[in-house]
Amino acid sequence: MTIAVAGLPELSWTSHEGEAVATSLGGLSLTAERGVDWSNDSVGGTRQHDATALVFQAPESFSLAARVHVEGARTTFDAGALVLWADVDHWAKLCFEYSPQGEAMVVSVVTNGFSDDCNSTLVAEDHVYLRVSRVGAGWAFHSSADAEQWSFVRLFRLHTELPISVGFLSQAPMGDSCLASFEDIALVPTPPSDLRDGS
Repeated sequence: MTIAVAGLPELSWTSHEGEAVATSLGGLSLTAERGVDWSNDSVGGTRQHDATALVFQAPESFSLAARVHVEGARTTFDAGALVLWADVDHWAKLCFEYSPQGEAMVVSVVTNGFSDDCNSTLVAEDHVYLRVSRVGAGWAFHSSADAEQWSFVRLFRLHTELPISVGFLSQAPMGDSCLASFEDIALVPTPPSDLRDGS
């Protein structure tokens, strides 16, 4: 099954079909099933790839941004995320996640075999803007409160020659479900000229 969202290439699922709704205003809502996540635990925990994402093939140069909001009461590690996916050993996600301390925050995970998990900015509002960009052979993650001033999260590579897809994910590793909405979705053909100047 594929899903059409205005301004984006046709979206398809990374694995099994999930629950998604495309809105008439060009938004997208994803509902995660109970206990699903992507994780290649660096300390040897069980790998988890039960979550499914809606993605399209990443262009050679682009930025994809969205306003991310998680609906209702939140449980630990639930999140809406922008993601990159090649295979189970090569992927990345930029999450609006709920921490074990009960705080909403930006979290990034980069996986080349094992996952490098890094906490970033605390988020006081009920939403945050997230952005992923392709910069030559690398990838950049940014976050923002207003989609005007962007904070640098990280710059990295995925160590694979496989095609890479980009898109949207909802996860609920500790909860019964997670409804994540993505609004103000913007796909542009070029990344920021300076990754660290707030643009």
